[in-house]
Amino acid sequence: MNIVTTGEALIDFKDTGDLAFQGFVGGSPLNVAIAAARLGGEVGFAAQVSSDMFGERIVGHMGANGVATGLLLRSDDPTTLAFVSEQGGDAHFSFFNAGAADTRYDPQPRPRLPASVRFLQFGSISLLTEPTASAISDLVVAHSQRLTVVFDPNVRPALILDRDVYRRRLETWVGLSEIVKVSAQDLTWLYPGDDPVATAEGWLRLGPAAIVVTRGSRGARLIRLGRAPVEVPAPQTDVIDTVGAGDAFTGALMVALVEGGAPLAELPDGEAQAVLRFAAAAAALNCARAGADPPHRSDVDAALLGG
Repeated sequence: MNIVTTGEALIDFKDTGDLAFQGFVGGSPLNVAIAAARLGGEVGFAAQVSSDMFGERIVGHMGANGVATGLLLRSDDPTTLAFVSEQGGDAHFSFFNAGAADTRYDPQPRPRLPASVRFLQFGSISLLTEPTASAISDLVVAHSQRLTVVFDPNVRPALILDRDVYRRRLETWVGLSEIVKVSAQDLTWLYPGDDPVATAEGWLRLGPAAIVVTRGSRGARLIRLGRAPVEVPAPQTDVIDTVGAGDAFTGALMVALVEGGAPLAELPDGEAQAVLRFAAAAAALNCARAGADPPHRSDVDAALLGG
């Protein structure tokens, strides 16, 4: 195992019109794990999943995609359900997670990740409820000195009661991370009226070595201290659904860095562009199908070759 993600696992119900919904296994950290595993990563998932019928589907989905479950806890609490619709090209969510299994993740003692793990990824709505937020923060702090911590806020405004309080906590998580992947949409909501790229550049002073800003159809930008930004365009695709695109990007980013062996902050610009192109291709392919359904390695390789 070389990648571990931690956070929520849930069921997304996608609006198909006239109050009809189609269910998909989801949750940003789990989507990242699935994406990384499909691209060749050796991936584990550290979280708590319900033993209800939705939880059984979640665990089955993990097994079918090669995500290790040795760090997984089970609970009789229900599964979080999310309802999502596309509005103006963006995904909008409503969550039902009161007392859900993923919000009560509290392993005692805290898990120790295997020495083989090189990347730990966290973020999203799992950081909005206790005891899960503290459990994940403890896991990150305990391992941040020996592996690469990757943070994606994956902001969900519907669940955030106080933007200023959340922003202060978020900046603490940014400071614990070596790589932050954040969407321009999230930055715009977090800091209204500020330029998203300028905000990301300011985050570098909090501690990260590299920040990747994803900008939808405008591609992605890598920001590092003392280096010129590195940019890649978004591949052209017929967008069916944007849900999970950022998660596919994050999973692909970690796989590319595991295979390359060098820290993102230290890569020459050309190699950094190749990493971003790989991640952008994975995100674009995810957008070409309904739900969070990240591509397999053969799909990404073919896309990069123009096949």
